[in-house]
Amino acid sequence: MMLNKLSPVLDKSEWHITIVDQHEKHYYQPGFLFIPFGIYSCNDVIKPKRDFFPSGTEVIMSEIDRIEPAENRIILNNKVILNYDYLIIATGARIKPEETEGLKDGLWHKNIFDFYTLEGACSLADFFKRWEGGKNDVNITEMPIKCPVAPLEFVFLQIPILQKKVSGIK
Repeated sequence: MMLNKLSPVLDKSEWHITIVDQHEKHYYQPGFLFIPFGIYSCNDVIKPKRDFFPSGTEVIMSEIDRIEPAENRIILNNKVILNYDYLIIATGARIKPEETEGLKDGLWHKNIFDFYTLEGACSLADFFKRWEGGKNDVNITEMPIKCPVAPLEFVFLQIPILQKKVSGIK
């Protein structure tokens, strides 16, 4: 996001922008919520990251070994050194289901799901296809969470599925 905000407003004769990312693929995480309901497929939310980078940006796909702030440099895993004047770090948020006791004990992505990961959303979509109905709980284990409104959206999105299961409509 910062790359796309800064690129059009910085004078290219004075600035050189480099982005370092360890992953080639972009996962449209807000779309994960819609996968279990067939609104998006698992493939709909995956795109090449390079499609979103402004032209003229240097792109390096690599893991970072370390940052040396006193020297204003980054050392990549392949030992390439990148010097910088300004550094923006954006690591993103990750879920940690293993930090909730029992959550990953055998039923993870079988009867217990998340919709904050691609794997969780796709597993939940497969589950809903064969689910015959019954109790369905939405549990927020701890705050903060990646998107606070998503559990509420999830509850509202599943209403048509629940109605079909109750009425026996296929």
